[in-house]
Amino acid sequence: MAEKTYTARQLAERFGVAGSTVRGWLLRGLFPSAELKKTELGDSYWIVPESALKDFEPPKPGPVPKSLPTTQKRATGRIRASNGGSTGKKKGGKK
Repeated sequence: MAEKTYTARQLAERFGVAGSTVRGWLLRGLFPSAELKKTELGDSYWIVPESALKDFEPPKPGPVPKSLPTTQKRATGRIRASNGGSTGKKKGGKK
């Protein structure tokens, strides 16, 4: 018999948090055996096996990490700018 799996939405309901919070946990690798699947239309969704929840403790609220681990950057296809997206130009002030 196959192991029961959960989606990010189901985990959000289970832990009483927003779906974006669970997706953040997934991107940070807090569920090592989770898989990012793709549909035929190109959409993606997470599948988390029940065994990954056995010893899971939701992290305490706090600041979001400034950068993802290198392996997670590749998995998401997104790399965040280290300077917060700033172009280096000053805003406002006298001309």
